[in-house]
Amino acid sequence: MKAVVCKAWGLPDSLEVQELPDLVAGPGQVVIDVKAAGVNFPDVLIIQGKYQVKPALPFTPGNELSGVVRAVGDGVTSVKAGDQVIAFVAQGAFAQQVVAPEQALMPMPAGMDFATAAAITLTYGTSHHAVVDRAALKAGETMLVLGAAGGVGLAAIEIGKALGARVIAAASTDDKLAVCRAHGADATINYSSEDLREAIKAATGGKGPDVIYDPVGGAYTEAAFRAIGWRGRYLVVGFANGEIPKLPLNLMLLKGASLVGVFWGEYVKREPKANLAGMRQLLGWLAEGKIKPRISGRYALADTAQALNDMAARKVTGKVVIVP
Repeated sequence: MKAVVCKAWGLPDSLEVQELPDLVAGPGQVVIDVKAAGVNFPDVLIIQGKYQVKPALPFTPGNELSGVVRAVGDGVTSVKAGDQVIAFVAQGAFAQQVVAPEQALMPMPAGMDFATAAAITLTYGTSHHAVVDRAALKAGETMLVLGAAGGVGLAAIEIGKALGARVIAAASTDDKLAVCRAHGADATINYSSEDLREAIKAATGGKGPDVIYDPVGGAYTEAAFRAIGWRGRYLVVGFANGEIPKLPLNLMLLKGASLVGVFWGEYVKREPKANLAGMRQLLGWLAEGKIKPRISGRYALADTAQALNDMAARKVTGKVVIVP
């Protein structure tokens, strides 16, 4: 089987596609023929050794996938060969085959295509954990989403609307903001051409948002926080900008506001039952049409480096997938 291999920390063009032996399922494990694998911004960081988690070299990147069960190991009872499944793994998804522990699998809902199934775990899981669990966003509240046209951003918009909130989307181009409106955003801000803080005030009638969802970091963070509403919750999701911002603590005091950390990967490990309940709610919303992952590109395994370069260059709206 073919797999993308990271042999040394570096940029996407340093990745290699290699022919490797077919995988074998150990006890409690399942081998899956990968039909689609989701690409996420952390993948760009992981191969450079810049993420919170550093796999041992060499390794195959990629965490979320959908596919067909090829073989099961001893003790596996919930799936069998031929079943269509969704999985989230520590690594290895950018390949024709992957090994996953049985507990990392969910059955694919009937009628779901493989690309959509591969796009719902990390981005929607992260945003559900952030918006529903950490921020406890309520119907009638207002949420501002920074970097709103990316995978987690669009997911946050849709989840906010499913909860009955008003959602303001902020992104860097008018084309990206058009995508945000198509996914339910009630108002938009172009922070490349508008003063972010003043635009937030205008969009909220001076009240400020109840929740701010920030996967970007950098210079926008302080400007956004200064416009947050009383008792606001600021979700620290990630730093796609590449800069980890520093905030004066008096801003929290003046607004009675909270900084709330969001680390979905650790949440999955520590609170698997709560995560599974969240995924079930997401699949229910998907069936109802309240959420719909945007798949803006499909790449062959040999083009994985290009997919990651496009992600790093912020050319991606929604999600892109690798199709081995």
